[in-house]
Amino acid sequence: MRRAIAVALCLAPGVQCALGAGDGELSLGAGLAYSTGTYGTSTETRILSVPLTGRYDQGRWVFKLTVPLLHVTGASNVIPGIGNVNNSNSRGRGRGGVGESATGPGDTVASATYNTYYDSASKLGLDLTARLKLPTGDADRGLGTGSTDESFQADLYKTYDRVTLFGDLGYTFFGHSEFIELRNALNYGAGASYRLDATDSAGLSLDGRQRVTPGGPPQRELTAFWNRRLDKVRRIQAYFLVGLENGSPDWGMGVSAAYSF
Repeated sequence: MRRAIAVALCLAPGVQCALGAGDGELSLGAGLAYSTGTYGTSTETRILSVPLTGRYDQGRWVFKLTVPLLHVTGASNVIPGIGNVNNSNSRGRGRGGVGESATGPGDTVASATYNTYYDSASKLGLDLTARLKLPTGDADRGLGTGSTDESFQADLYKTYDRVTLFGDLGYTFFGHSEFIELRNALNYGAGASYRLDATDSAGLSLDGRQRVTPGGPPQRELTAFWNRRLDKVRRIQAYFLVGLENGSPDWGMGVSAAYSF
């Protein structure tokens, strides 16, 4: 799920996030996401993901762990989360024929977010996030890059009555991959959410990332999202995205639910 959706949900009425969760709050969630695209090639790649998430809020801190289960159909030169690459792995998915599939865990992502600043009068906030991507996805089957990556990001947001504006800027340090040449890259995003009522909010965001492989395309996506807080402990989210660059899927959609303890 995109960071824009998380920001919008965090700022919904009655939701405790990095702005202060008291003695601590544990949330467990699951989702279903689907995307399809050619990524600038002649072959369509379809990705079905079931992300399993665990989140713990403590004071100004938010700790999160995401483990996706993937089913990918397409040639091995398209890697989930990366796009079209020059993949030298001779054992990769689709080497024996276009349209081969692979199923298994994807790369695990652990993150820690700290609410560095929040002013209740102006409703202006700043979060800083560090992420670690672990190579749990099988690189031989095109479910990951085989690299350990580190990311850092700043998120700025401000609320005007029912409208929240937000933007982010981050940078990823890619680790070594045996099969793919990866380059460090800048990512960015901006958007707005609108609080429809006490339980629902909706919005739009534009997100992008520099090319991460030599000669590869950048990523850019436009996402529409919706959040509903069913009660104090249950929430659901949905989104639909359109890719604007060859590094992104042509389109995608997803839904997720979480329960807090």
